[in-house]
Amino acid sequence: MKQIYTAALAALLALPAAAHDYTVAKIVVTHPVAFETPKTARVGGGYMTLTNNGKTADRLTGINADGFDEVSLHESSTDDMGVARMQPLDGIDLPAGAAVALEPGGMHVMFIGLNDGPFAEGDEISATLTFEKAGPLDVTFNVENRRAAHDGKMDHSEQH
Repeated sequence: MKQIYTAALAALLALPAAAHDYTVAKIVVTHPVAFETPKTARVGGGYMTLTNNGKTADRLTGINADGFDEVSLHESSTDDMGVARMQPLDGIDLPAGAAVALEPGGMHVMFIGLNDGPFAEGDEISATLTFEKAGPLDVTFNVENRRAAHDGKMDHSEQH
């Protein structure tokens, strides 16, 4: 009986995770997330995994969200000398049958001009992703605690 209860509880806890996936055509967007920011922050980052379950490539061409001076795609990198750089991207390629992670230290969404104040745990950011072939998709970035995510307390790897 204990095993049935444990399995039922695990299934119930997984429901919110499944509800945080979005699909348009053959593109699946898994767990859009942003992390809380310091009170003085003027920018915040957004992260997610994009999976193209189709047989043809697609491309994320942009993102829009109200309440910011600018919302755009960026990539962070570190050169051979250890100098970190960030540059805007005009899109992100999504090869057929592949997953592309937007994560800290790599490709990500930049929310520039936090006009409504810093991101706080529990906030939600509504946005629209635009794909070249699949079209627009409305998503919600949940704002989570960065430390908890880094400590492994918010492991979203099982949500695919």
